[in-house]
Amino acid sequence: MANKVSAKARAAARKQRDKWKNKRWYTIRAPRHPWDFKKIGETLGESDEFIIGRVYTLTQQEFSGDFTKLHVILKFKVTECVGQDALTQFIGHEHQSDHVRRQIRRYRGKIEDVVDVVTNDGYLVRLKPLIITQQRVQTSIKHALRLKCREIILGYSAKNTFAQLQEGIMNGKLEEEIQKVAKTIYPLRSVAIRKSQLLQEGVVVDKGPTLDEIHAEEARVASEMKAKKAALLAQAMEEEASDVEESEEDEPEGDAPQESADVESEAAPEPENQDDSSEDVAEEPAPVSESVDYSSMTVAELKELLKAAGKPVSGKKDDLIARLQE
Repeated sequence: MANKVSAKARAAARKQRDKWKNKRWYTIRAPRHPWDFKKIGETLGESDEFIIGRVYTLTQQEFSGDFTKLHVILKFKVTECVGQDALTQFIGHEHQSDHVRRQIRRYRGKIEDVVDVVTNDGYLVRLKPLIITQQRVQTSIKHALRLKCREIILGYSAKNTFAQLQEGIMNGKLEEEIQKVAKTIYPLRSVAIRKSQLLQEGVVVDKGPTLDEIHAEEARVASEMKAKKAALLAQAMEEEASDVEESEEDEPEGDAPQESADVESEAAPEPENQDDSSEDVAEEPAPVSESVDYSSMTVAELKELLKAAGKPVSGKKDDLIARLQE
């Protein structure tokens, strides 16, 4: 019985390990509009039905490269799989809880609200604004700020599509409009849409490039990068080859002076028959030394000349001059 159980367990283990062979990588892409199917990550799945419905989260800094938005978390839900591409829908965002806590202090006022808005293209979205005042405020001021903030959010959402609302939240344009109007009521420290949530989809707008166009553009960019890498590699190899050739050319030049020195040493005995001319050449500098006015020189200069000539440097100035004139 034990052998039968262990055999079944081994078969089940082999079957479990074999599941990984059937899995494949899917490229997660942002929505078509306004993000043009931007690559935001990868996931592993056995088939499309296991991928659809997954929620992928990442920070806005990873999405757009803006380091000031490191605390903002974006959420995308996979709605469709086309080949190896998992297409998503933006379903909301939220600020990290520790970032929100750092904004609130003892002597500041906090105003929160929950606003359900309908965009121009029929999307139902829930927004949660957060207003921080410079100091503590009365309840009446909080109520006035909350009403003004709600009015601005409803008006902005009604005039824009869901894609434009996403851009307004991510680039801070909606928050700037709220702060511009609300600060006339009371001085504000910060305004933020700390959370958004997609409740119901609306009209899907077919704007932006198609997936095939995106694939063609990515293939073109990849081929350009590959060509640039190949060109840089070829250039580096040419420079290395030229350096080797230069080093090989420099080696014979280093041997040449030795050969010339040997030739000169062999030719050196020839001037032995020209003793008179060499003596004349050796005697020519003598008048130059006699024409030098040693008396106008200092003792230090005279001593330097004596050192160069290998003569003693002791004595008075007259002794030094006499020694130089010998």
